[in-house]
Amino acid sequence: MVNTNSKSHPKGLWVLFLTEMWERFGYYLMLGIFSLYMLDGWNNGGMGFSPGKKSDIYGTYLGLVYLTPFIGGLLADRILGYRRSIISGGLMMAAGYFLLAVHSNTTFYIALLLIILGNGFFKPNISTLVGNLYSGDDLKDKKDAGFNIFYMGINLGAFICNFVAAYMRINYGWGFAFAAAGVGMIIGVLVFISGSKHIKHVDIVKPTKDGDMSTGRILMMTVLPMFVFGAIGYALPGNFLGSDTNDAFIIGCLPVIGFFIYLAFKSEVKESRAIKALLAVFTCVILFFAIFHQNGDALTVWAEDHTDRKMSEGVAQVADKMGMAQVVVNNDLVSADQATFDAEIGKMRAQEEVMPAVSVEEIKAKGEFSNQVGQLEKSRKYFETLPKDQIPANGSNLKLYSTELYQSINPFWVVVLTPVVVGIFGWLARKKKEPSTPTKIAIGLIITALSALVMVGAVSASHDLSTKASSLWLIASYGVITIGELCLSPMGLSLVSKLSPPRITALMMGGYFLAISVGNKLSGMLSSLWEGMDDKKDFFYLNFGLVLGAAMLLFFMLKWLNSVMKENNVQ
Repeated sequence: MVNTNSKSHPKGLWVLFLTEMWERFGYYLMLGIFSLYMLDGWNNGGMGFSPGKKSDIYGTYLGLVYLTPFIGGLLADRILGYRRSIISGGLMMAAGYFLLAVHSNTTFYIALLLIILGNGFFKPNISTLVGNLYSGDDLKDKKDAGFNIFYMGINLGAFICNFVAAYMRINYGWGFAFAAAGVGMIIGVLVFISGSKHIKHVDIVKPTKDGDMSTGRILMMTVLPMFVFGAIGYALPGNFLGSDTNDAFIIGCLPVIGFFIYLAFKSEVKESRAIKALLAVFTCVILFFAIFHQNGDALTVWAEDHTDRKMSEGVAQVADKMGMAQVVVNNDLVSADQATFDAEIGKMRAQEEVMPAVSVEEIKAKGEFSNQVGQLEKSRKYFETLPKDQIPANGSNLKLYSTELYQSINPFWVVVLTPVVVGIFGWLARKKKEPSTPTKIAIGLIITALSALVMVGAVSASHDLSTKASSLWLIASYGVITIGELCLSPMGLSLVSKLSPPRITALMMGGYFLAISVGNKLSGMLSSLWEGMDDKKDFFYLNFGLVLGAAMLLFFMLKWLNSVMKENNVQ
């Protein structure tokens, strides 16, 4: 079991645990409904984007949200300090979530910008503070366990948020769901401020050494070229990587990647070896996140369209009373031929357009009518791959698990399996056989690859998407990838904290998030291949091959990585 005795871990850990829990509540609430919101029709309160545009925006957003920590980490290290960065970042993110509650193209993009910038100041610095709490000799052996506990906070927030998202969306609409994310972020900021006294002793702005590059010069060498390269990538004729935004993002990252390579070769020998080791691990970790973050895109589409989400009668009764059931109906229109269905839906949408919406009663009536039309569209789509004997009789309905709830499977497994994984590593440590942190990461990559094979089985079970697959396939796939995640993701944070030169810890944490950023963008690029692949098993075989290749590369480097760990007196 994870040792949560307050005497074993610093009090500041629990402040950061709760802060991160509420921040991730907001972040994953938004992410869990993001793809669904972009695909839903404008008249239903969504953005009405095509699947291709949705994947492009999803990947770009996830990429940028983990690219800005490079800047936020640098400014926290050199100028702002960690606490001020975290508070300002949290408030920007909250503002972004509240703006998403406004149904407008303009506010949609402004909101994403605020969340991207806010995460840049929040994410690397709270992780850095966790590592700083364990900097003393009496606590350094507990650092991996501390990051695992911290990681549980992330996933408690990620688990709870999807139930709130489902309830708010089903009963009140998209806007109220996004507003709930903003409330969660505000609570996180208040928790952090109230517990700041337990953290202030490790919030230290680190002075630069002789020969260190100035903050201004670093920004001039990275951020300015990043925008220039991004603009060039966007303007280049043709789409080398599938779209203009893909070209702009990947090419725009090159100056920042180049800066970290420059840093590795210009530092003193011991620091240089540590930075090179971290960059090697970052390279392999990219492919983990390219696969892992398809949970919000390709796997969300799988849950929505290809998973049997029917509730049992007992569960349906309880869920219906709580307002948590998604309802699909069958009637003459839903079961009509496609031409008749399209024509009637078109008439209803035209009727909706001219409905008055001035008084409170009129606005409510128009919203209810829009929801009814949306329900007809979603019902027909759900029944397309449902066996005819499972389609309810005319005039009846089915109650389904909301698609958002499938986003809670992964954090559920994290909370359940964290004590198991930490317990196993603790048992191995007592026997002097605990794997090094790089070895844990390599094992995590192997297990992640296996999760893709589970989804190959899911495609086969759905008879190549002609019927729906059991929810158990997603539950199993998430269970496998969660074991890989627990071996890799918190260990990545721990590794950066252990190996980074102290004066640039947050900057290197930003480098780790840059690797996540590139991986996240690749997740959107991979998800965009989903629609174009006739045999969906090929999509998951591709995922399997990419992560397995990264794992083999990391295993090949283990001897060198472990020697660097030993050289820096860490394991």
